[in-house]
Amino acid sequence: MSNSLIWWGIIIYTVASLFIAYLSRSGKEVSMSGYFLGNRKMNGFVSALSYSATTYSAFMMVGLAGLTYRGGVGALGFEIIYFAGVTLVAFFGPRFWLAGNKYGYVTPSEMLGDRYDNKLVAVVIAISTCIFLIPYSAVQLAGVGYLVEGMTNGGISFTTGVIIATVLAILFSFIAGIRSVMWTDSLQALMMIVASTVVVLLIIQGLGGFSGFFGSLEANYPDSLTVPGNGYWSFATFLSMTVPWLFFSLSNPQVSQRMFMPSSLKSLRGMLLGFLGFGLVYTLVSVLWGFSAVIMFPGLENPDVATPSLLSSEFVPPVLGIIVMVAIIAAAISTIDSILLTLASLFARDVYGNMKPNVSESRQLAIGKFVMPIIAIMAFAFAELQLDLIAVLSVASSAGLTVTVPAIIGTFFWKRGTATGVITSVAVSGLLVLMLELSTLKPYGLGSGVWGLLVSTLLFVGVSLLTKPPVEKAEEFVTYINTEMKKSLKSSKNANRETVNKGY
Repeated sequence: MSNSLIWWGIIIYTVASLFIAYLSRSGKEVSMSGYFLGNRKMNGFVSALSYSATTYSAFMMVGLAGLTYRGGVGALGFEIIYFAGVTLVAFFGPRFWLAGNKYGYVTPSEMLGDRYDNKLVAVVIAISTCIFLIPYSAVQLAGVGYLVEGMTNGGISFTTGVIIATVLAILFSFIAGIRSVMWTDSLQALMMIVASTVVVLLIIQGLGGFSGFFGSLEANYPDSLTVPGNGYWSFATFLSMTVPWLFFSLSNPQVSQRMFMPSSLKSLRGMLLGFLGFGLVYTLVSVLWGFSAVIMFPGLENPDVATPSLLSSEFVPPVLGIIVMVAIIAAAISTIDSILLTLASLFARDVYGNMKPNVSESRQLAIGKFVMPIIAIMAFAFAELQLDLIAVLSVASSAGLTVTVPAIIGTFFWKRGTATGVITSVAVSGLLVLMLELSTLKPYGLGSGVWGLLVSTLLFVGVSLLTKPPVEKAEEFVTYINTEMKKSLKSSKNANRETVNKGY
């Protein structure tokens, strides 16, 4: 595929996205809520597309396809576990939304700091999040680098691809904050789902249709259709990778922060339903993509170049290949700019804001904008290391974020939880995850995410039982959430009853 065609695809995408980002501006935002949450007025359709684009990043079409190429059908089971975890959004989403609207929270860590009545909780969680989310941002940048390098056979270097993604992520974040990110995400999500589905159907047709496709896999690569197959998906590996993925929607703040943004609980439900439909299709497409590469390009040294190899193949018309390439780049950038905004809001609100408690919102916003390019540069430097499988790195980053899950659950359901319990569990367990990842140790064959979650749970419960809880704040917070949830449930039942009656 010619370099000039690829460059034109990137240029057209950039111009269109920047135009949409500019149109999303609604005056100059001077508040943290306006810039980072869109004034909590996002509708369900845009929220669903943006949530999908943010979640399904370079991990899917590059990482999950590469993981399927490496280990076979077990990758589908791995991703289905994430789907199971999304049900947590149905359960916790309304609670996040109610708390955000009542108390004006901008970040999930701010919510935990207030609920446990200790500002240090917010600071510790914010710092821990930054440590683990920057490598996850780097994974997205690396995905773009591998893609453009693979499709051009090195004509466009890995570093050039990473630079393009970094610069665009910064631009989209700056133009109008979360508004520009969500509207460009919507464009990107539609491109992703339509283009990738069309192309994978063309590839399968070229390989003899579905019967010929799976017949070829069964005859020549039977291990790819079984678990553990070629041995990659041992039980310990599967458990180690799926535990962080199961709690992804709660532990990753660039995702959980989205629960503060919808304009209503109805919009929140629309966001979740739209995401589930999008995700099911995109998961199947990504896995089929990996299987296609197994048939067409056996023996690839780096599984993450499976997708670039497919897009450069004879079965994909060049124009369609460019569209899919741009869609994958867009998916990666949508995740990066969301993470940039989240990390900027965490630093400005929870670190800087707590260091200087009387600082104005406009000053916090200025600090947030200032640190965004710094965070992006740090992610760029990490991406340049070109470490391991993209899918594995994504899970490793999520493992460090999983240590916050016990504290999040305790926020809504355990009044006995304490700030000391949260700080101890997050700090000690986060350090444990870092040590295990850096040393590549896997006690009993289990990854850092499993051990991090286990130790975090034990420390949170144990230390909380030994220390004094914030009784007044816990009672106020939990009582309010429970009362509003009951009202919402009753209102939904009455609405359903009226609908049934009108039907008769």
